[in-house]
Amino acid sequence: MMISKCIQSRSFLCLGLAMVLAMSCSPAVENETSEEPVSQTAGENMLEYYELRVYRIDSLEKQEVVSRYLETALVPALNRLGIDRVGVFTLQEPGDDFSIFALIPYPTLDHLTRLSDVLDQDADYQQAASEYFAASIDDPAYGRIENKLMKAFDSIPVMELPAQTAGREPRIFELRTYESHHENAAYRKVQMFDEGETQIMRETGLGPVFFGEVLVGHDVPNLTYMLSSTDRETHKKSWEAFLVHPDWVRMKAMDRYKDTVSKIANWFLVPTPYSQI
Repeated sequence: MMISKCIQSRSFLCLGLAMVLAMSCSPAVENETSEEPVSQTAGENMLEYYELRVYRIDSLEKQEVVSRYLETALVPALNRLGIDRVGVFTLQEPGDDFSIFALIPYPTLDHLTRLSDVLDQDADYQQAASEYFAASIDDPAYGRIENKLMKAFDSIPVMELPAQTAGREPRIFELRTYESHHENAAYRKVQMFDEGETQIMRETGLGPVFFGEVLVGHDVPNLTYMLSSTDRETHKKSWEAFLVHPDWVRMKAMDRYKDTVSKIANWFLVPTPYSQI
């Protein structure tokens, strides 16, 4: 009732108060002291949110420090909160780039906004992170952390784990970003995935893991997604099958889907031993 009256009055102050009241009535994050993590598998019509963190690191030594932090401190703390399927990856062909990619799925935005406060009160996390936090201001463990906040697509509302993950079998991942030259083009590209492209990828063995519409991040508007396969050669053959799939050939010729992508970037990643994806 209050929100309705605010809309009618067009009062920004009133709308802000109404939003605060609405948020205060939303379900809280699962009790961080719970011994039984709550599965965050989304229910019907529920979309996950994803945070992609890229820790920019310039040496193997510092990569090991950040990796130990993720393995022993952050990932276990997230699991205690019921946040599972946390992926941690490095570049398959790193060269002199020792960055670490961390993918964190959240069932609600409330889980993300409260995370720092919860971790601050988690004694086990603080103890496990002590080496990481001991880095000096003159010699930090990483250069910067690049973040993206994404919302899942309707066609893949929750993360889909590769079959190889359960058996800890060899697997590779391709992380792809599609930039668009304006917001409407980006919106139409998301629709293209939801209206058939995602399913074609499944049918041709490209192994979709997640698709995310970037809400906050750099180089927007863009979308980011991840594919999986056993190895690069198998992945290449799946792409070849995708490109000649009759449904893809039909879709890409449709006027509605033309000129929706202005730039594509991709990275081939391998999971760390403790990655849950």
